[in-house]
Amino acid sequence: MSNKQATLELGTRPVGSLLFQYALPAIVAMVASSLYNMVDSIFIGQGVGPLAISGLAVTFPFMNLSAAFGAAIGVGASTFLSVKLGQRDYDIANRILGNAVMLNIIIGVAFGGLCLLFLDPILRFFGASDATLPYAVAYMEIILLGNVFTHLYLGLNAVLRSAGKPRQAMNVTIFTVVINALLDPLFIYTFDMGIRGAAYATILSQIMALCWQCKQFSNKDDLLHFERSKMGVDADIVKNIISIGISPFSMNACACLVVIFINNSLMQYGGDMAIGAYGIANRIAFVFVMVTMGVCQGMQPIAGYNYGAENYNRMFEVLRLASIAGTAVCAVGFVIAMFCPALCARLFTSDATLISYSVTAMRYMMSLFIIIGAQMVIIHFFQSIGKAKVSIFLSLSRQLIFLVPMIAILPHYMGLDGVWLAMPLSDGVAAIMAYVMIYIYIRKFKSLHNG
Repeated sequence: MSNKQATLELGTRPVGSLLFQYALPAIVAMVASSLYNMVDSIFIGQGVGPLAISGLAVTFPFMNLSAAFGAAIGVGASTFLSVKLGQRDYDIANRILGNAVMLNIIIGVAFGGLCLLFLDPILRFFGASDATLPYAVAYMEIILLGNVFTHLYLGLNAVLRSAGKPRQAMNVTIFTVVINALLDPLFIYTFDMGIRGAAYATILSQIMALCWQCKQFSNKDDLLHFERSKMGVDADIVKNIISIGISPFSMNACACLVVIFINNSLMQYGGDMAIGAYGIANRIAFVFVMVTMGVCQGMQPIAGYNYGAENYNRMFEVLRLASIAGTAVCAVGFVIAMFCPALCARLFTSDATLISYSVTAMRYMMSLFIIIGAQMVIIHFFQSIGKAKVSIFLSLSRQLIFLVPMIAILPHYMGLDGVWLAMPLSDGVAAIMAYVMIYIYIRKFKSLHNG
């Protein structure tokens, strides 16, 4: 099947089978991506020690901030691309691809360079102590040096999915996980490089995957391919990419600020082990979040294409099916967190204190997990059809409007438990708000287009 035929099928094939076709590779890719991060944590925890796990957890805000810039370009470009493919404007689609590449290079180099200049004070601000700072610095120096490759790799994978190549996007993600898993023990144990070895494994696996992606987009017979004349920075295209990408950027940037706030609260009320426990619990929750993200990514090109083609019944059907799937995924995460958290924690460490902290963290953090799957789908649905303001509001509500005040207030009365409890409570309130917003939107939309 040609790339053009695959794109046109977004508006013709049954929505259920289409969502399965697009979501399954994205889910596999997202699971692989979460395992990618988990493998690093497991090898670091078992091979370097519990303080290294805490040092790695301190770097999470960096990862969120880097992901914020990457998502601004990757998600913005891929969503804009889906709409243009739905409108069959293939010339603009190729220009979007060229602009996405250039923007990722510019932002990747600038972000990595600036952060390297101020690495120590930034990590202190993120919650690093004297004990965990050396581990965090050693890891982030390598990650930031290779930041531009990370941005390009993630950005081109988002474009692959929107261009009707979800299976290729899945394959390249699996490839990075396998290479990373092979290089981690080699660098950490055989070469005795410690936490730096994990960072080298991460960057090298992404560089290898990027080479494969570039080969994919060099095929001039494909609908989307690299063209020298379309590699540049076009003001109108950049404006559209950013206007859509501002929602996931805000989501990840706020996640960065929130993690900083959480880390500092955990340090105050629980110390380095509490930060390490948060890192472990976050890794476990991240698996189920990423599976749900896979569902959202499978939904995105279908919703975007059919919105652009004005096939609104198909657009709402994919929203319904994706919401059911997201809820089912998070329900599995809830069950695991409630009934076997210690088993999960032992994957990362044999330290009894860290395991005990991690069990408490998982049970608190994922106690309302079952209701956030549909919430994530709703946020990404608004983002997929270009409703950036609604998506931004829903993204920010959980993190800034609810979570930050709760973390500021509850620990004064409950100590460390107050930090943990703030997370599920904010999830619950934000989910209710998302449900109300999509209900209002659907009613208004149907009255406008059916009236």
